Amino acid sequence: MRNIKIVADSSANLLSLNTAPFSVAPLKIITAEREFVDDSSLDLDGMIEYFSRCKLRSHTSCPNPEDWLAAFGDAEEVYCIAITSGLSGSFNAACVAKSIYETEHPGRRVYVIDSLSAGPELTLIAEKIEELAHQGRSFDEICAYMPEYTQNTGLVFMLESLKNFAANGRVSPAVAKIAGVLGIRIVGKAGDKGTLEPTDKCRGEEKSLNSILKHLKANGLKKGKVRLAHCMNEPAALKLKSMIEKEVPEAKVSIGINLGLCSYYAEKGGLLVGYEKM
Repeated sequence: MRNIKIVADSSANLLSLNTAPFSVAPLKIITAEREFVDDSSLDLDGMIEYFSRCKLRSHTSCPNPEDWLAAFGDAEEVYCIAITSGLSGSFNAACVAKSIYETEHPGRRVYVIDSLSAGPELTLIAEKIEELAHQGRSFDEICAYMPEYTQNTGLVFMLESLKNFAANGRVSPAVAKIAGVLGIRIVGKAGDKGTLEPTDKCRGEEKSLNSILKHLKANGLKKGKVRLAHCMNEPAALKLKSMIEKEVPEAKVSIGINLGLCSYYAEKGGLLVGYEKM
């Protein structure tokens, strides 16, 4: 039996998979007085509440190579998924870990994917690798297939606040000030180069959800999977799920929550949507 493991950093919003061994390399969210490690022990509600009140500067820290190596364990085949290199050094650290691991363990192999995304799009990537491994596909077959698959996945998001994005230099302060004013929400996507790009400024949740649905349909969603991840906004996720199922009845939609890293950036009310363009 093959000794495989799927590994992702904590931006994937995953703690386990159904059939494949899985481990997380946690990111950290840091202020001068607190450090939150994005793993299974994180008090997620407490972290969200803390940052809703926090006036201190904050930043995030990616897993280092040692964190990735710990997640690899003793697997002979490792499939490693990192948050977009356009926003984090996680992918580069994973590549360093791959080099160390393969050097120290001749014959073992590590495949590292730069997701060019975050959140539920990484969930889709992990699930696809799990599916292929369960089918008995070889390491080389999986590595050959995944670049084509990731060309056919995408990420759309709705944010009520961009405070933490602006604090980390991810968006301009001018754009951040727009969000939340007079009920304006920012709808955007993960761009081809892995940066998060605002596309629409929508007044109110209804218009925001309609904007997301329009984007999904325009970008090829027909019968593929859709993974919704919310930050303390299950009603919006349920509403969007219903809208998608009505307009694209063959789509396979499920709802989850954003964990630490994604909740920090999405903030309360935020919604991330990973989807297959198929």
